[in-house]
Amino acid sequence: MVSTLDERYQAFLANLRAARARSGLTQSEAAQALRRPQSFVSRSENGERRVDIVEASDFAAVYGCRLSDLVPGCERRDADERV
Repeated sequence: MVSTLDERYQAFLANLRAARARSGLTQSEAAQALRRPQSFVSRSENGERRVDIVEASDFAAVYGCRLSDLVPGCERRDADERV
């Protein structure tokens, strides 16, 4: 398992915070939309708890972005590049 100190995970956390900021939501508003406590969003953003793929997808939906916008190295490929 990758450590929360890994540079890729730290980049994910930075993307997560930036996506929330772009959406114009506070942590409390994001938590309400996720039906979670504000501490869930805070602890997720600062790396105190690991965010799994389902939770990341939920964050993306609330923030109005793609999951690939949150995960470093998962840039969307053009249809011509798909295997």
